[in-house]
Amino acid sequence: MEYITTPKVEQVKLQDRYVTKKQAIGTLYLTATHLIYVEACEVRKEIWILHHHIAQVEKLPLTTAGCPLLIHCKNFRVAHFIIPRERDCHDVYTSLLRLSQPVKCEELYAFSYNPQPNKEDKSAGWNMIDLKMDLERMGVPNDFWEITDLNKDYEVCNTYPRRLVVPRTASKPTIVGSSKFRSRGRFPVLSYYFKETGAAICRCSQPLSGFSARCVEDEQMLQAISKATPGSSFMYVVDTRPKLNAMANRAAGKGYENEDNYVNIRFQFVGIENIHVMRSSLQKLLEVCETKSPSMSDFLTGLENSGWLRHIKAVMDAGVFLAKAVSEEKASVLVHCSDGWDRTAQVCSIASILLDPFYRTVKGLMVLIEKEWISMGHKFSHRCGHLEGDPKEMSPIFTQFVDCVWQLMEQFPCVFEFSEKFLLEIHDHIFSCQFGNFIGNCQKEREEINVTEKTYSLWPFLLERKEQYLNPLYKTTGNSGVLQPNTLPFNFKLWCGMYNRFDKGMQPKQSVMECLHNFVLQKKLIQDDLTQLDNKMTTQDASFPDKAFTLSNNKSSVVDPSEIIGHSMPLNYSKEIQTCMPNGTADGVECSNIASWRQQDPVSPGDILSTEDLAEVSESNCLLRNGEAKALANKVE
Repeated sequence: MEYITTPKVEQVKLQDRYVTKKQAIGTLYLTATHLIYVEACEVRKEIWILHHHIAQVEKLPLTTAGCPLLIHCKNFRVAHFIIPRERDCHDVYTSLLRLSQPVKCEELYAFSYNPQPNKEDKSAGWNMIDLKMDLERMGVPNDFWEITDLNKDYEVCNTYPRRLVVPRTASKPTIVGSSKFRSRGRFPVLSYYFKETGAAICRCSQPLSGFSARCVEDEQMLQAISKATPGSSFMYVVDTRPKLNAMANRAAGKGYENEDNYVNIRFQFVGIENIHVMRSSLQKLLEVCETKSPSMSDFLTGLENSGWLRHIKAVMDAGVFLAKAVSEEKASVLVHCSDGWDRTAQVCSIASILLDPFYRTVKGLMVLIEKEWISMGHKFSHRCGHLEGDPKEMSPIFTQFVDCVWQLMEQFPCVFEFSEKFLLEIHDHIFSCQFGNFIGNCQKEREEINVTEKTYSLWPFLLERKEQYLNPLYKTTGNSGVLQPNTLPFNFKLWCGMYNRFDKGMQPKQSVMECLHNFVLQKKLIQDDLTQLDNKMTTQDASFPDKAFTLSNNKSSVVDPSEIIGHSMPLNYSKEIQTCMPNGTADGVECSNIASWRQQDPVSPGDILSTEDLAEVSESNCLLRNGEAKALANKVE
């Protein structure tokens, strides 16, 4: 609170670039963690913005209406306030500049966030994701791969985790020698093992080869990976960078593998641009998305010039290449970029999702993020700008990964257990710093600042709310195969649900997936009500054994979500779809779990089935005596 000079400003206007007739007027509050705007109207509406979500604050020139304050957020919210007095605006501006850019880790929200004081629950939350269990699920260790603790003290590589999986035939001198020949010491380790073919995806950083240098231990390491795949006589080495970039790195003593020095490898470039190009691309995309009234020509030209979808396609193409190599050619693949923690994480993660249906579930995606991003040293603090530092280190690498997953969900809507809302929630918390998972650049840093003792884990928070994130179209059977997405350009879309989700004036306002999800919830409530009625009738039958009075809980009497599309049932779009904020609130409403929602807005079977429908259900499913069907229908109403 020491940086807040003006905690409250009244008569603040909130501008909406799509609705110009009437501007909202309310009160602006500054707290230690949030900026809160409360609209002065009959129905209380609130906007909560975490300080850590703020990417940029601009104080625009003074106007006759007041002093404009423009806030751009990392989750793509844009808030345009007009504050009556210039001095108040300056105070809020300077406070937000300091609060949105902490200097020390201890100033981050996660170190003050305390939802429950129970230390046992905190510890259990951090132990919820067990990467060793995931390895066992893949069939590791086995005859070809083993878990090594060679890096238990972070002496071989300080950005890798303590335990790693390496080929069983790779000796300690081979591993250490290979690490010395790789940038940042990031030697080849297992990322994913495809037990159906015995092929593997491995990851590392670029070799320090320069124009002619070679390393016998590194060559032996790649040979050990090749021997660990008996079903293939060769292996791929995939450099995710454009060839020109990789060649330029040779002048700095780095570069890529020389095929003449390695036995039985096939080298491949896939051409994903670096972090600086991606940062610039996102900025251009947001400029297009934030344009007030663009023409179709301007919008399409701006989208093309941003190159954003082209970069998404490049990441997807690389993931598809890896998946096909492992599943169809039965060949192992070694992937690297420059340092092996940006493009490498993207490509390995997408390939894993294509190959393994487990990673398409709620729990599986958490495991994948923990394994490929958090554990393997993606620089979250630098890439997300958690602390004050070099802005050139920031880049939307994880945002691109989430976008790629959404693109897959658009092509395969029935094979993912989670919905778009789950991806957005995770993306929000990457920047919120409300939980400790994404603080720091590697595991060693997190241990040094004692994250597991001082902060909470995100995963239990999400699992407690799992019902909110489920995909109503998900099929548990028949989706175990390898996904083969079509990566032709026309299959890639701009994800408005991500980049424009806070623009309330945009159309359409109706979300098909939200409506389907609500139908599933209503179906569950009706089934619960029918079960209760059946139990009551069973009790009544026991009291009156001479009367037949039973109700069969026939699923045919309840609407199936797979039959909703095209159904003649009227849909209720009167309620505005809300987006949960990281603190559990939404714009104007308090987010709640299903139980509390049911208590506040109980849904009776009459909301979906008419009296006539209930009578038909009763006649077809109940053995009732004279007049009792009508009484039951009235009771259900």
